[in-house]
Amino acid sequence: MWFVYLLQSFVDGKHYVGYTKNLKNRLLEHNNGKTKSLRCKLPLKIIYFEAYAHKHYATKREYELKHNSFKRKELLDRFKN
Repeated sequence: MWFVYLLQSFVDGKHYVGYTKNLKNRLLEHNNGKTKSLRCKLPLKIIYFEAYAHKHYATKREYELKHNSFKRKELLDRFKN
């Protein structure tokens, strides 16, 4: 099982999208500072995730959320209400 996840920073409230095979372990890696680009935004929390049977679909969805501002806004709007 592969996961696409949406993290939110407690520091500035900004979001980060990623994918992984082990969701719990990946969150621990992020919060332990193993992702350089997110070290200054710690701690992070998972606010949303989707599960996929194949890596191909997870990477495709991650790319869509990172590069399609409409799809990303559509997802983030779900959490505003």
